[in-house]
Amino acid sequence: MSWHHAKPGSKRRHAPHLATAAVAAIVLVALGACSSTPSAGTAGSPAPALATASAIPAGHTGALTGAGSTFDAPFFSVAFTRYQQQHPRVTVSYSAVGSSAGIAAFSARQVDFGASDVPMTASEQAAASGGPVAQVPVALGGEGVVYNLSLPAGARLHLTGPVLAAIFLGQISRWNDPALTALNPGITLPDAPITVVHRSDGSGTTYIFSNYLSGIDPAWAARVGTGTTLTWPAGDGEEGNPGVAAAVYRTPFSIGYVEQAYSQGLLLPFAAIRNQAGNYVIPSAQSVAADAAQKPGITAADFSIVNQPGASSYPISGYSWALIYTHQPDQARGQALVTMLDWLTHDGQAYAAANLYVPLPSQVRQLALTMLQQVTGPTGTHLLS
Repeated sequence: MSWHHAKPGSKRRHAPHLATAAVAAIVLVALGACSSTPSAGTAGSPAPALATASAIPAGHTGALTGAGSTFDAPFFSVAFTRYQQQHPRVTVSYSAVGSSAGIAAFSARQVDFGASDVPMTASEQAAASGGPVAQVPVALGGEGVVYNLSLPAGARLHLTGPVLAAIFLGQISRWNDPALTALNPGITLPDAPITVVHRSDGSGTTYIFSNYLSGIDPAWAARVGTGTTLTWPAGDGEEGNPGVAAAVYRTPFSIGYVEQAYSQGLLLPFAAIRNQAGNYVIPSAQSVAADAAQKPGITAADFSIVNQPGASSYPISGYSWALIYTHQPDQARGQALVTMLDWLTHDGQAYAAANLYVPLPSQVRQLALTMLQQVTGPTGTHLLS
């Protein structure tokens, strides 16, 4: 099946050509990472997600606001809608602006909670204006390497970590490079330049991707390293997971990385990545869960699960984290916030699998509960028993 829908030169100068209803659906589900308008909320007219939060009256009534990770956005969109159906007096609005922007908004107390695919550093926590921060694991997922190539029916691109690193370093610049053809015997790869698409914003998705490449390729570690914002040696930048997915969809001979939920409506194929055991795997609930199972005892200080051992482990996997202040200045708002996050990390995980996420393992759910139990109100009383 062909994935060619635009000329290569159109990738940055024109808006995405979203030719099908499926494309429109996935972009809507993805919450429009370039927009600050919340997409998870009630059907009314929610306040801007980055507006300063107002107090919630007693009785858990009012609006909670969050901002951050686009990795989380499809899961949050469904889960928050379900939560509001069950708790109609509380609305939750979330703006998918990227992990770095979410941390900035949270640190400035413009939102009630942030979300990031990499926990806040000690220096970031020290700079947060609301005091000590509780970091709560909320989602587990995989990042797929998506590509726009016409391959024979049933064929799938195979990649190793070092070859993937060389592509994003700009060292492998054509699809028929010998390193690629050797990994894909029986497939005629085109004599065409590779268009690399990466994130342009501060991104926890980029952190997980670069963390994987740094651990598997010394050249990447030395030249680029791991981070939410990188100095990219090659390629074109796009904002958010939706931006990368749309750019790969409309650009022939392109390649990029996205949280796996963002491939659904666009029908973008995932490359099979060679894992530590030497097997080629794609992101799925089973392969991400297998990777996470190898390291059940994560913490906000030791959170990376990339490239874990195991025959079926998918190596580009990671957790995302909600960020809340340990000391809540408003009793009712604080109770509404911890109650919602307690639901999200327990009953709300029922909505993870349908959106290509993995329900949190039991030990990680316990970590989430432990973190939420540390949160206190203005009088010092714990808000969650």
